[in-house]
Amino acid sequence: CERLGSKCRYFFIYSLFSLTSLTLLKLTTSQNLGSGGWSPLDTDRYPWLQVDLGSKKQVLAIATQGCYSSSDWTTKYRLLYSDTQKNWRPYLQDGNIWTFEGNVNSEGVVRHELQYAILARYIRFIPVDWSRAGRVGVRLELYGCSYWADVIGFDGHGVISYRFRSKKLKIVKDVIALKFRTTAGNGVLLHGEGQQGDYISLELHRARLLLSINLGSNQNGSIQGDTAVTSGSLLDDDHWHSVVIERYRRNVNFTLDRHTQQFRTNGEFDHLDLDYEISFGGLPVSVKPTSGGKENFVGCMEGITYNGENITSLVRRKKVDTTSFRNLTFSCSESNTSPVFFNSTSFLRLPGQTDSDTLSVSLSFRTWNPNGLLMFTALADGWVELGLTEGKITVYMNVTQKKNTRIDISSSSGLNDGQWHSVHLNALENYAMLTVDGDEASTVRTAIPIQIQTGGTYYFGGYFLQTNPRSHQRSFQGCMQMIHIDDHLVDLKAVEQGLIGTFENVSLDMCAIIDRCVPNYCEHSGRCSQTWDAFTCNCSGTGYTGATCHTSLYQQSCEEYKHQGKSSGSYWIDPDGSGSITPFRVHCDMTEDVVWTTLRNDLSPQTSVSSADKGNAVILVSVSCVQMLSVTSSAEYCEQYVAYACRMSRLCLVRPPDGVPFTWWLGRANEKHSYWGGSGPGIQKCACGIEHNCTDSKHYCNCDADLRACPASYLHYPSLRDETSTDISFYFKTSSTHGVFLEILGSTSFLHIELRADSVVLFSFGIGTEKMELSVRSPVPLNNDQWHRVEAEKNIKEAVLQLNGQHRMVRPTTLQGHAKPELYSDLYVGASSGQRGFLGCMRALKINGVTFDLEEWAKGTSGVNPGCQGHCNSYRMHCRNGGKCVEHYNGYSCDCSLTAYDGPFCTDDVGGYFETGTLVRYDLLPEGGPFALRDMKSLSGVGVSSEANLTQEELVFSFSTYSAPSILVYISSRTQDYLAVVLRHNGTLQIRYSLGGLTEPYTIDVDHRNMANGQPHSVNITRNLREIRLQLDHYPVSTYTLPEASDTQFTLVKSIFLGKVFETGQIDPILIERYNTPGFMGCLSRVQFNSVAPLKAALRSSIAAPVSTHGILVPSNCGASPLTISPMASARDPWHIEGAGAVFNLNEDKFSGDGVDRNSAVIGGIISMVIFSVLCIMVFVIRHMFRHKGSYHTNEAKGAESADCADAAIIVNDPAFTETIDESKKEWFI
Repeated sequence: CERLGSKCRYFFIYSLFSLTSLTLLKLTTSQNLGSGGWSPLDTDRYPWLQVDLGSKKQVLAIATQGCYSSSDWTTKYRLLYSDTQKNWRPYLQDGNIWTFEGNVNSEGVVRHELQYAILARYIRFIPVDWSRAGRVGVRLELYGCSYWADVIGFDGHGVISYRFRSKKLKIVKDVIALKFRTTAGNGVLLHGEGQQGDYISLELHRARLLLSINLGSNQNGSIQGDTAVTSGSLLDDDHWHSVVIERYRRNVNFTLDRHTQQFRTNGEFDHLDLDYEISFGGLPVSVKPTSGGKENFVGCMEGITYNGENITSLVRRKKVDTTSFRNLTFSCSESNTSPVFFNSTSFLRLPGQTDSDTLSVSLSFRTWNPNGLLMFTALADGWVELGLTEGKITVYMNVTQKKNTRIDISSSSGLNDGQWHSVHLNALENYAMLTVDGDEASTVRTAIPIQIQTGGTYYFGGYFLQTNPRSHQRSFQGCMQMIHIDDHLVDLKAVEQGLIGTFENVSLDMCAIIDRCVPNYCEHSGRCSQTWDAFTCNCSGTGYTGATCHTSLYQQSCEEYKHQGKSSGSYWIDPDGSGSITPFRVHCDMTEDVVWTTLRNDLSPQTSVSSADKGNAVILVSVSCVQMLSVTSSAEYCEQYVAYACRMSRLCLVRPPDGVPFTWWLGRANEKHSYWGGSGPGIQKCACGIEHNCTDSKHYCNCDADLRACPASYLHYPSLRDETSTDISFYFKTSSTHGVFLEILGSTSFLHIELRADSVVLFSFGIGTEKMELSVRSPVPLNNDQWHRVEAEKNIKEAVLQLNGQHRMVRPTTLQGHAKPELYSDLYVGASSGQRGFLGCMRALKINGVTFDLEEWAKGTSGVNPGCQGHCNSYRMHCRNGGKCVEHYNGYSCDCSLTAYDGPFCTDDVGGYFETGTLVRYDLLPEGGPFALRDMKSLSGVGVSSEANLTQEELVFSFSTYSAPSILVYISSRTQDYLAVVLRHNGTLQIRYSLGGLTEPYTIDVDHRNMANGQPHSVNITRNLREIRLQLDHYPVSTYTLPEASDTQFTLVKSIFLGKVFETGQIDPILIERYNTPGFMGCLSRVQFNSVAPLKAALRSSIAAPVSTHGILVPSNCGASPLTISPMASARDPWHIEGAGAVFNLNEDKFSGDGVDRNSAVIGGIISMVIFSVLCIMVFVIRHMFRHKGSYHTNEAKGAESADCADAAIIVNDPAFTETIDESKKEWFI
């Protein structure tokens, strides 16, 4: 680094000057800087020294010395810096404006190394305190380095599009860096996305930086990769800010201005898949329609780099697309605004028109304080005060001619948030107007009893005249800019030069606002709030107390509560005190000498256990694993209790030959255990298996007395010859989301191809302990029952995986020993070793050019059938009313969760009888607004639309009633839009649409019949934009059209009401007065709005949904005619119906295409009825025989200190086991 030194040999009359001639000086403590120095006149009240370095430099240190052979030196000083001689920024350290310690004499040299480099062209030296024996004096020198970077100006239209060399990038590591400067609080800095849902976005939002990243989410919602992190604040200060994003897999370092946040992205994926390009300065045109109106960046950027590529250099060399720029510039345009900084003793006095009948003042401000005086002016008779009170803009007008008439105006709230806000006060003739943030629609107007006359003097920020203390407001602490008086912008440069107005303790051309809540020093999720001088922490609800929420409110254990004399009960504990583990509730048993701490689950007594492919663990306690470990690790003894109640769900502990159990539980060290109460590790039997008293002697657990076999079918080819290079290709189709296609297993090597997460094909292989993995993601789901082609190849140099001839991944092969294959391996088509088997069809399997005859091979293999006819396609029995057919190994089931029906085939009506006054409410749009819909999508069995605004909808329901008038269905919104179906007084039907744009709702009257006749009636209303189609019962469809003046968007759909309306806000008075009282009395069924079934959700307690019921609602099918299914031949009849979601076990014989005559059909029908009766009796008998609910308990003890593993520890502590543990029967890890 070089010295950027300067010294002044002159005395100046004015302190406002720019030093442009720099002399490089060598500074040592033993050598003076030469004669002279800078010393302002005593009459200069606010002196400063400004240094022009000629161009932007990195300043790293400063050295000062007093004036030569004098009593003039500076004991304390501050530094300001700027690129443009405007909008100065103070040097900050430890979150405060830093004051440097200067000299104590005229000859000593004091040098300070800056905590961080200052990037600026201009430096201002501000004396704060100086020699008592003399006056201000200094000789100084700056140390630093040269600095250069390409600067690009963005006008809000131009976007830099950096296109990748290949169409798709699959990246595991990213490094992105840039510097930006702006006065805008919102704007996109960079954006990239892929067709598979991956994206990365960096944007300014309310002057804070928001980094959003998604490495991948699956379509069923079990993996959500969306991650958003915010950093910084007040970034619209027109100063340079540096950003660096470093990502390796899911680990991200996000650095803004030397402050780094480290986090891990959500989800389970490591690669960022981007398509085509990444853009800087805004969104590319291709993604704008789906991105919600985000603003482009306005300001400057420099030093843009993306994974080693210097983007700014490429722009200058015209190597990237910049066609969207209207005028591409490589410079930063200066801002037209000049801020003013006020402290608690500041004010700015400015002149205006005298004796004018119009008062017009406007300004912009930003502050953290809820109270402060913005402007004060005396009138010819009275005064006007504009201020901030509890975060609201207030105006006080005191008119003394009218006996001290006081006029108060207030507007907006929460304006002390540190953001820029504008305010405009205009008083003329006999009224006053107050506008905040340019919102003309919310302008406040009030009458003035007399015509005002201005006094001509305006005070901003404070009013300190002791002779006339009329203002009781606190002085303003913050920044102002764009001050207008009488509609003229105040020239602050002229104020600084003393040409107009006066000021006291005001810093011009600077806004030194500091966000003391960034970073947040409130611990344990405490909420930070601040004023101009300090911050405070709100610790309520955190479990901690203290100035920074550091001290825990709770004891560390039950033992400590006992020492305090507490009795047994429920207590909150915090095992690590002020550490990172949050407090949690436990039950303390203090009845014995030994204190017991119990962690209980907060779930229902019996909780459904998901299958392994939906997640291998079920959390049974309400605390995290870390919290649980904090208790168990300090306990002298630990035991746990687990009960597994089964019905039609097999444990499959023993599966020949030497299979892997399908059910297990996890111990405290996350190890799997497959033994249950009364048994021990490795035995793989339940207590009844050891005591030989299980219901079925063929099984070792009562839960295994099931009619269905545990699924795992595969084709086995022994003695497959290995080659140095291996290529595999095949076609598949499936409706399952997971499954192993094939495996090649050798003694030390393996090869594995499987389907994961319905759209990812995984190809992995390895030798010894080394493993290599490739994956290809399809943009569309692969479980769509369509044929897909997989091609995989590995050789000495590379491995390749290709899907459907389009999606391809290539990786170099690096495994040791790869060139020396084994002679022979075993080929398994399907899953072996207890993994999730493949459910679907495969054909055209070819390995190293050899085609395998799968159909012939399947003829002699159990669980595998030749041909390709799944149960959903092979049988004429289909799921009805929108129910989804789900394939199973031995049959199929119907998923009715997104329909208004129930039953095995989604044909059972779900209806309810409404007593007078009963209503059902289903909330489509929660209080959180449209974004809360994301949380509702996870509700099981509930179809919630992600759209809060609708241009098309379908409403279907059936009803029967004798009562009229009444409201059948009412769909509300957060606006005044609504849809209502009502019965009028004469029993006729009326549909009311109000979508805005019309003075009265659009109504459809069905006058041709009385529908309140006790008979069941069906209604189907479908709207697409303006077209409305209505079908009643068996009548033809009628079409109606909304008027042209009507809107077509159903805005912010909120709630569905059935039977009656109980809603806040403005509701059509006709509905309330004519139809809402006393309410509907009768039956409603089959109610469905788009994919939402509100009545079904209300009547099925097993469905988690945002639904509530008021009054008496009794389940009923309302006498509606049931939907029937065409008869089947008795040999194909899948009777095994035990309620909704039943699985139908079907044999695989194909249907005969031969016709039968009418007599044969009659005989077949009679036989079917007989068989049906017999089967029904058998069903009840079988259910009675197999209603064994095994309740298995486990104890997991300590003892690992003297045992090889956790299982062995249990055996050592419990010698009562009656069977020898075979080493081969220890549990397998799935």
